[in-house]
Amino acid sequence: MTLAKEESDQEGADDKGDMTAGGAGYTPSQRRIAREAYKRARSRRATAIAALSTLATGVVLYLVVVNAPGWPRTKETFFNGQYAREALPKVLEGLWLNVRLLVICGAAVLVLGMLIAIARTLRGPVFFPLRVLAAAYTDFFRGLPLIINLMIVVLGVPALRLQGVTVDPVLLGGVALTLTYSAYVAEVFRAGIESVHPSQRAAARSLGLNNRQALRHVVLPQAVRRQVPPLLNDLVSLQKDTGLVSIGGAIDAVRAADIIVGRSLNYTPYIVAGLVFVALTIPMTRFTDWVTARMDRRRAQGGTL
Repeated sequence: MTLAKEESDQEGADDKGDMTAGGAGYTPSQRRIAREAYKRARSRRATAIAALSTLATGVVLYLVVVNAPGWPRTKETFFNGQYAREALPKVLEGLWLNVRLLVICGAAVLVLGMLIAIARTLRGPVFFPLRVLAAAYTDFFRGLPLIINLMIVVLGVPALRLQGVTVDPVLLGGVALTLTYSAYVAEVFRAGIESVHPSQRAAARSLGLNNRQALRHVVLPQAVRRQVPPLLNDLVSLQKDTGLVSIGGAIDAVRAADIIVGRSLNYTPYIVAGLVFVALTIPMTRFTDWVTARMDRRRAQGGTL
């Protein structure tokens, strides 16, 4: 502790002495220059070690895979360049459907999830039935597997032959996705609302705001900011699950790959579709990580959440 304190005091003295006598500019001391050079050298060394370690791991994995007894057959079945070139345009064309579902269902999920979360946090005995219905909704659709929900909605609704009800598998698949993900997002919003300290609502009431105004102008803005990272994670999951609408016959990226596989009995189109989804998901995942890290830094510094 004493040595660390002495070094800290010396660094502080160095920094104080770095300013010129006239205060016209900044002149780093020799000790500071050496310290910065050491930090840069250590950073370069760590980067080089990480690169070599990654390269060595990649080489080992490559040798293990290509030397496996079944690799030639696997390569022909899953990594065939001819079928990959054939599948890519059709998969990209079907991906446009997945993107549209993501945008429309994402907006609907946010709105419905917010309404359900507000219903679950309403106070007073008069709102008890609404709270029970909201809780039952979230419990049911969070417990029901998404694939079963899709089958019930996409295949079951047309079987009822209801007048004026669409039988379009894309629309019905979007409804099923919205029902399931709204339950998850509602719990995210509810956690955010309940994380706001009651003193915030009390302060808003003392300023003359009623319950609705306090919720709208004070509680919800804080709750939404705090829950941005988990909301973005749910959006990433929704983007991947849009491929499940293909069970109803909708021609999305997954279904386009499935058609080619059924004709050629080669599974390379599935690999192409999977890589396309990964390429679409990675930017969203990195953006989520960036937002999370940014909010963590602001929280650590005592900034506004």
